[in-house]
Amino acid sequence: MTIAAPTLFDLAPADDADSDDRTPLLPVRHPNQDLFICDVLDAIPKDDMASMEHPVFSLSTKPDNRMRRYEHNGNVIEIIPSGKGLATIHDKDILIYCISQLIAKMNQGEAPSRKLRLQAYDMLVATNRQTSGEGYRLLTDALTRLRGTTVRTNIKTGGIEETKIFGLIEDATITRKTFDGRMLDLEITLSEWVYRSVISKNVLTLHRDYFRLRKPFERRMYELARKHCGMQDEWSIGLELLQKKCGSNSPQRVFRALVKKVCEHDAEHGHFPDYAVTMADDVIRFHNRSSLKAKPEALQDDSDVPYIDAEAMHDAKTAAPGYDIYALHSEWLAWWHDMGRPDLKSPAGAFIGFCKKKHERKPLR
Repeated sequence: MTIAAPTLFDLAPADDADSDDRTPLLPVRHPNQDLFICDVLDAIPKDDMASMEHPVFSLSTKPDNRMRRYEHNGNVIEIIPSGKGLATIHDKDILIYCISQLIAKMNQGEAPSRKLRLQAYDMLVATNRQTSGEGYRLLTDALTRLRGTTVRTNIKTGGIEETKIFGLIEDATITRKTFDGRMLDLEITLSEWVYRSVISKNVLTLHRDYFRLRKPFERRMYELARKHCGMQDEWSIGLELLQKKCGSNSPQRVFRALVKKVCEHDAEHGHFPDYAVTMADDVIRFHNRSSLKAKPEALQDDSDVPYIDAEAMHDAKTAAPGYDIYALHSEWLAWWHDMGRPDLKSPAGAFIGFCKKKHERKPLR
């Protein structure tokens, strides 16, 4: 297995001009933004969210120009950089945003398309990035790395296995600029491989504070926890396997120290999203903080009740922070009954919209 060793795990992202190393989370740069519910997709698609499991994105904060090869359980991924280097875990924010927008449109009944028309400012705000001129320049660099990074893999997507060579995005076009050169509107075309996974809805929901995590290594740890722990009460992984999944060739003692530091920071600040993380005897455990598990008896009182799955309940919980999501669900069902039990094209989208309106009218947080 040949994997470039991500270095400088404990550095903040390059665009973090207001970094403060005393706190593990970046500041909320846009506290008054509209709620952004983020559905995250593995950029190297597989039915079980492959890139959340495999080390596809570089964790380095400096240009990473080394080819990576990763093999696990019969799956082979080769990631080949362009002259600008490999796409980084922070570049993945763009994919997260694009896929979130695509999933939202699908939930509203719109026909999906690989080409998305987006506003650059909205993307920067939603992913907690700076909206200065430097922020736009870094966004352009990120698009270049996403377009230039080439992946060769035999991983399945949408139930089909084939060897495929592709970029993380097919292309990006800046369609409108301001007088001083900042991009306003842009078009991003997802690769067919990524798009196929989106329309299969192989997505998970990220906590908003994912975009505030300073360290690329912590973002990677959160991805793994969200993928494997999910809605369970607890998930554990050995240090050696965690190191492999993070794509690190660092000496194990160095990697152990990095993980220990994350655990110590979480014990002090409680900053790690969704899960508390601890380590003992080289076993890392993630404990679900707020129990994201759905309550089937609360969701299916009779066969005619619109079904809301566990992921949609998590989305709704994100849309109405501080509210008892099951109380809101009961209230929504009562409203649905009062309206004459209409057919819903997307019950999940309707319920999430209900929760969002509730939060907008009377925010608890």
